[in-house]
Amino acid sequence: MITKHRSLKVKNTLGLDVSTRFLIVAEKKETILDAWKFSKFLKLPFLILGEASNVLFVEDFAGIIVLNRIQGINIYEDSKLWKLHIGAGENWHKLVQNMLTKGIFGLENLAWIPGTVGSVPIQNIGAYGVELKDFCSYVDVLHLKNGDIKRIYSTECNFSYRNSIFKNKYWTDFVIIAVGISLKKKWQPILTYNDLKYLKPISAWDIFNEIFLIRKRKIPDPKVIGNVGSFFKNPIVTKKEAKLLLRYFPTMPCYPYINNQIKLAAGWLIEQCNLKEFYIGDSGIYKNQALILINKGHATSQDILSLAREIRIRVGKKFNIWLEPEVRFIKAKGECDAVAMLS
Repeated sequence: MITKHRSLKVKNTLGLDVSTRFLIVAEKKETILDAWKFSKFLKLPFLILGEASNVLFVEDFAGIIVLNRIQGINIYEDSKLWKLHIGAGENWHKLVQNMLTKGIFGLENLAWIPGTVGSVPIQNIGAYGVELKDFCSYVDVLHLKNGDIKRIYSTECNFSYRNSIFKNKYWTDFVIIAVGISLKKKWQPILTYNDLKYLKPISAWDIFNEIFLIRKRKIPDPKVIGNVGSFFKNPIVTKKEAKLLLRYFPTMPCYPYINNQIKLAAGWLIEQCNLKEFYIGDSGIYKNQALILINKGHATSQDILSLAREIRIRVGKKFNIWLEPEVRFIKAKGECDAVAMLS
């Protein structure tokens, strides 16, 4: 299905009133290929999206947006593992819930994260002590120039904190169409995150339900209050840098990270700058979680940009830490450098 001059207000979870020249819903890879060829014929920008739950449209998009809706969940097994092959257009949270009902555990820490399966490897989504890289076995990508499907195994994905090879080498001219996940049949709960440390689960459902309660407190429903979840990444610093900061800010939360590094809490840094519930225009900082930027109803892209820029400047001046957006910034011709936009 293709529509012209389509509003994207209900197609992005920030609820920004922006538009695209063409909007196409693709339920199979052939539709994606045809849309890409159409964009080349018309010499228009081309953009693939899932549910636009991690996107800030800086302005109207001047080309063709394709909503990837490729469905399908295939389940295989051996003596030790459940092996899933999932279409990129499947809703991530519904997948987690679906697996739990089937007695397939391991994804519960990543419950209630908005978006589609195709978007999760790009960001290497993570929450409550778990990241996608912990159980992703491969990602299938469609090469738009020749129609070939290439399987990228997890060891090749260069997964790191909110990053992967799909943000660079496999970004232009490639589209994720499926993701492979392997889950151990011998389930072990992951309770390393602070909010879960004192939970004594009977089952994976207990973790799932607890995370629902935590997220309900911290993150507003985007159908009610426009948002994209965490707007900024949690900064990663060296132990030396963390030690210096703790000298001046002894209550600063710190979390051990890979390669002897320390992860800081961006939300806490923002709160220390007296920015909680701060507003510019109709955009503001959510009262229950400073990492969440919200649209009260009529915020513009410029409102959100101005707010994010002010947050970044204040945190930078106070802590000498310059926050980086977790959100993808989209201009008229495609994705742009989010840090540069806020600098």
